[in-house]
Amino acid sequence: MDLKQLEQSINARDLATRRTSSSEIGLLIRQGNLTRIPLEEVNNHVHTTYSFSPYEPSAAAYAAWKAGLGIVGSIDHDSIGAAEEMLEAAQHIGIASTVGFELRTSFLDTPLGDRKLNNPDSIGIAYMCVHGVPKQHIPTVVEFLKPVQAIRNQRNEAQVEALQALVGKYGFDLDFTRDVLPLSRADKGGSVTERHILYAMANQSISMFGKGEKLVRFLEKDLGIILAGKVQQWLLEEDNPHYAYDLLGVYKSTFLPRFFIQPSKEECLDVHDVVAFANSIGAIAAYAYLGDVAESVTGDKKAEKFEDEFLEELLDLLVAIGFPAVTYMPPRNTKEQMLRLQKLARERNLMEISGVDINSSRQSMNCPELLEPTARHLVDAAWALVAHEKLASRNETLGLFHPDNPLSGLSLEKKLKHYAALGREMDTHDPYSLIEQF
Repeated sequence: MDLKQLEQSINARDLATRRTSSSEIGLLIRQGNLTRIPLEEVNNHVHTTYSFSPYEPSAAAYAAWKAGLGIVGSIDHDSIGAAEEMLEAAQHIGIASTVGFELRTSFLDTPLGDRKLNNPDSIGIAYMCVHGVPKQHIPTVVEFLKPVQAIRNQRNEAQVEALQALVGKYGFDLDFTRDVLPLSRADKGGSVTERHILYAMANQSISMFGKGEKLVRFLEKDLGIILAGKVQQWLLEEDNPHYAYDLLGVYKSTFLPRFFIQPSKEECLDVHDVVAFANSIGAIAAYAYLGDVAESVTGDKKAEKFEDEFLEELLDLLVAIGFPAVTYMPPRNTKEQMLRLQKLARERNLMEISGVDINSSRQSMNCPELLEPTARHLVDAAWALVAHEKLASRNETLGLFHPDNPLSGLSLEKKLKHYAALGREMDTHDPYSLIEQF
C-alpha cells in the first residue's frame, strides 16, 4: 500500500484497518522513509470521532505528527473511547501522547451556582477537562461516563425532534436513530453531541439542494440566514473539501439556541464528585478557563462576559474543591487575560495546561501562540503532563499530585520542571519505559 492509500486508511471507519495503517506508517517513519520538520508546538486537546471530529484517533495522531507537533492529546466530550487507540497509534508513529475527557459539570451547589462560568449555553454549568488518565484506569472512566452518555442521548433525541419541528416545513426529515446516531461512535463508547445533529442537517441539506448556488439561495432566501462574505464564498465552492463542516458552522450559530435543551442535573455531574473521581484515579482535573469575550480572537464567539469579573473568587473555589489545574487556549484569549490568569494560578499553586480544541477539518493542528513568551511555559507543562501519565500508568505514586510522590517536598514549579525534562527524554515508541529513568 502506498503512502496516499495509508493516509486514507488510517482514517477508515474500521479499527483493524486503522491499526494496520498506523503500524505501517510508523515503520516508514522509523526507517527514515517518511520525515517531517519537528516543531516545539504541542496540543493536548484534540477531539476525535468519539465526540465530534473529522479524525479517527489514529488519524489524529498522524495529523499531529505531520504538523510537527511533539505531543498529541485526545480529549472527547463525555467519552474516553479514543484513548487506547490514540496511545497505540502515537506509539507506532513516534509522537508523545496523553489522553483524557471533557464534560459539563454542575456548579449549582457552589457559591457561584448563579453565575455564567465558561458555558455560553447554561448558568451554573461549566466545562472541565480530566487530563493525563493513567492507562490502567481507562476502563474505570468508561464505566463512570456510561450513565452520562445514556442521559445525554435522551436529551439528544428530544433535541432532534425540536429541530425537526423548526425545519420540517422546508423539507427536512431528521431522525435521531437513522440520521444522527450513525455519524457517531456511540456503539464503541463515543458520545453524541449537538454537532452531530447539525452535521446530519448539513448532510441532508446537501442531498436536497446539492452544493453551491442553489443551497446558498435556500439559506439566504428561505431560512433568512445572512452569510458572511467568507462563508458565502466557501459555500459557493462546490469542490470545497470542508463543505459540510462550513455548513454545520452556519447552522450552529443559527439553530443551536433554538433547539438546545438544558441538560439535567443527572447529566451534569456535581463538580465536587467529578474532581474527587479524577483525583482518585490519579488524573488531573482542570477547569477550562474561557474569559470574557470582547472581540472574539477566533471569530466564533459573540461578545459576552464570562469569568473575568469574579476570577479570583472562582480560582479560590477551584482550590477548595480540589482542582489541581486550570486549562486554557492561548489563541482564544488576550495577552492581558493570560497574564492575569497565570499570576493568579501561580499564587494558588495550580498547574497550567494548554490545548486548542480541534473538531473541524478546516482547523490547523498547530498553535504557534504557544511559542510566545507569555505561553512558552505551557509547552513544558505539556511534557510534564505526558511524563505524569506514563509514570502513573506504571506506578501510581509517581503521579504529579499523588501524596506519596517521592518529589512531593518540591515546589510545583520544580516538580513540573523535573517531569518536563523526563517527558522530553522519553522514547516515544516505548513511552512506558520512562519509569526506568525516574
